[in-house]
Amino acid sequence: MLSVHRLRVLLEFAGRGTITATAAALGYTPSAVSQQLAALEREAGAALLDRTARTAELTEAGRRLAEHAAEILARIEAAEADLASPEPVGRVAISAFPTAAVAFAPALTRTVRAHPGLSLLLRQTAGGEVLQLVRAGQVDVAIVDDWTGRLAARQPGLRLYPLLTDPLVLVLPRGHWAAAERGPVSLFRLRDEPWLATPAGEASRRATDQVLAAAGGVAEAPSQFEGLATILSLVARGVGVAMLPRLTLAGGDARVVVRDLPGESPARDLYAVARAGSARRPAIAVITQALTGAARGLAGSRSAAQS
Repeated sequence: MLSVHRLRVLLEFAGRGTITATAAALGYTPSAVSQQLAALEREAGAALLDRTARTAELTEAGRRLAEHAAEILARIEAAEADLASPEPVGRVAISAFPTAAVAFAPALTRTVRAHPGLSLLLRQTAGGEVLQLVRAGQVDVAIVDDWTGRLAARQPGLRLYPLLTDPLVLVLPRGHWAAAERGPVSLFRLRDEPWLATPAGEASRRATDQVLAAAGGVAEAPSQFEGLATILSLVARGVGVAMLPRLTLAGGDARVVVRDLPGESPARDLYAVARAGSARRPAIAVITQALTGAARGLAGSRSAAQS
């Protein structure tokens, strides 16, 4: 009989691609992962990995079994959800990028307080592997952003909950000359300002460069800083000006002024993501409801920094 635990290891390997990455994700040693996969091969009666001295990759049989593993584990989770207590109980592990973690944490905290049997682990994460963490069961719910408009395409085994659309806005120090102007500010007039942005290659940086290039005569942002909160803090101190997703201002900062960008502003879509098999579990359902409710409040309100 196939081991459910080893099927989880196989599914993790299918997503990670290497023994080392799989071991790091699961908290095992590479040797332990290799042993688990070798034992699964004996149970399956087929070679699941094509190994060389330095690499390992799934065979055709391994790929087919990984697909079955995803379905099997989803069905097990759906059965557990069906038999679960009608009350939200247990711990829910949530992953969110930093600005979303700050924006949604109050609503999540209120939800946990309203359900004494429920506990929460909120991790701040960045990068493109979060959906795989959800699929692998390491995260129950993730808050993800999408600048491409393609994330809502079919995501096997996952359920997506649309939260809000988060546009890029202009953020200025409160004492800046342009802060006193009403309505959108001409970016061309800001061409000589010290622009601050995230490092090249990040989605928000690409959106910023796109807007600056369209403004004409405005060079791409020369000063690069890791983290939107860091950039917001620097703008508040008068170091420069920036374009940031509006959600970055959700906590409010009286030292800055926010202005809409002229024309159509680039925007990202935010989603909550959970495994389809766990969506009916009361603890997951109450968390996704809290996130969608909080998103409606965030979308319907203006930042305290807006004037």
